[in-house]
Amino acid sequence: MEFLRIRCTVVALVATALGWCTPAGADEEPDPHPFGVAHRDLDGWATGGWWTKQAARRPIELHVPRQDVIAFALYTVTVRPSGAATLKLTAQLFPLLPGEPRRARLEIRQGGGWVEVAQAEIRYPGWDAHFRVDGWDATRDWPYRVRHGDEAMFAGLVRRDPADQRSITVGVLSCNSSSTPGPRYEIVAGLAAADPDLLFFAGDQSYRHTQHTVGWIEFGLQFRDLIRDRPTVTIPDDHDVGQPNLWGAGGTKALRADGADGGYVLPAAYVTMVERQQTWHLPDPVDPAPVAQGIGVYFTRLLLGGVDFAILEDRKFKTGPSGVIPSLGPRPDHITDSAYDRAAVDRPGLHLLGERQMTWLRGWARDGNGVRAKCVLSQTAFCGAVHLHGSPNTRLLADLDCNGWPQSGRNEALRILRDAGAAHLCGDQHLAAVVRHGIDRHGDGPWAFTCPALVNTVYGRWWHPADERPGPHAVPASPLPWTGDYEDGLGNKITMHAYANPGDVRDERQRGDGYGIARFDFAAETLTFECWPRFPVAGPDGRPRQYPGWPVVAPLERPAGLRFR
Repeated sequence: MEFLRIRCTVVALVATALGWCTPAGADEEPDPHPFGVAHRDLDGWATGGWWTKQAARRPIELHVPRQDVIAFALYTVTVRPSGAATLKLTAQLFPLLPGEPRRARLEIRQGGGWVEVAQAEIRYPGWDAHFRVDGWDATRDWPYRVRHGDEAMFAGLVRRDPADQRSITVGVLSCNSSSTPGPRYEIVAGLAAADPDLLFFAGDQSYRHTQHTVGWIEFGLQFRDLIRDRPTVTIPDDHDVGQPNLWGAGGTKALRADGADGGYVLPAAYVTMVERQQTWHLPDPVDPAPVAQGIGVYFTRLLLGGVDFAILEDRKFKTGPSGVIPSLGPRPDHITDSAYDRAAVDRPGLHLLGERQMTWLRGWARDGNGVRAKCVLSQTAFCGAVHLHGSPNTRLLADLDCNGWPQSGRNEALRILRDAGAAHLCGDQHLAAVVRHGIDRHGDGPWAFTCPALVNTVYGRWWHPADERPGPHAVPASPLPWTGDYEDGLGNKITMHAYANPGDVRDERQRGDGYGIARFDFAAETLTFECWPRFPVAGPDGRPRQYPGWPVVAPLERPAGLRFR
């Protein structure tokens, strides 16, 4: 792999020359205000003279022994239908001290020894290093280790592509509330037992808002024993970039503090750092031109084990509601007026995924080369499958933060997913649910699984129809009382198959914490959705059991006219 090492070193040098990263010299003290003096405290726990600042405010210790300075690493391997493959790996370091080297090295175990295949600059702000290795051999496992200086090392395993497996398993996770710090022992143990082929973190990996580097390291420490040795997709959502909700409006600058007019509240440089830390290791963007303010994009495609994953950005291009639709509730994104005109909020010119992303998605849907199944990964759901928000006493008709609005954009996107035979996996809603979408009629759209919140302390939600009656075509023998055909508050058709309402949100064992598993079984031609509580509950046989109503078994779609291998 000598040619790979040389090529990757050249790529790192070119990236530095073009300004894609800002490495600080080993003897330089970091810029104390990398986002400008007006934002002197932004990411301040990990910038400037971080070692001189009051450590008690930080949720984790940053001044670690220098052999432990590499906090974690995560990666994907892109396997193209031709068989060619590329490894992309991000190493996240704890903040460095003046005089420490600003370069990291990637080694793989080969022929009984360790071979260096790449070097990378450590970028600031953020303290992340990125390795790309083209010509990767994805037919076998490769032990790897990231090195820094003479002592620091972080090791893991790049798994072979599971193209010959009869099933592919995906862990689905989101909403990792920072108000409950510390390890996630139960979740990590449960996921380790499931041994997924891919981990998908759908957003809100951290709620540290203005301190992403420390929040990101905190997240990595919680889950590094899983992500170190399997491909992992992480995509940032609103809280990761420091907002309560996000309508990206093509990258513009938001004028409102809540961002409801569309765009980003915090500086573009901060948003760029967050996206770089969380998404650089994904396959290259399929349409890499930046949006407004120079903010990049990451929507892309990952082929793993023959499952073709479209990784979407369902926030970046979406129109904000403030000023473009009538006010129908206590805030621009909440509708409480039950008599409102649904057409009044579904106006021409409103964007959901944006034309660039939709154009690519249409082509992706038609491409079955080397594919056994298709799946879409995104931040939030294409419906508002929620009735109670924040507390069991607060009923909300519609929430414009979800992808159920604008309705025309939602239906257009779902037609593409249906035509591709793609299922949809997402998070964000703080309420686990499996629905089959309806577009023109109930049941004519794709299947979708929204995972539960990993730690559900921020905003409880419940599925609770006002009439407390099941819908038509309710799930036979379900332990859940409200399944079947419904419309959400925006008029979108959904068939509810399972949901996991919190019990007492004040009790961490009853608030709906947990994680999801999606199993693509090619032999049985099924897609199974599992929903597991954070704190295991034993069934009559003494084994852990899922939330009531799960698992949900759906057919593995095979669209007409698309050739699958």
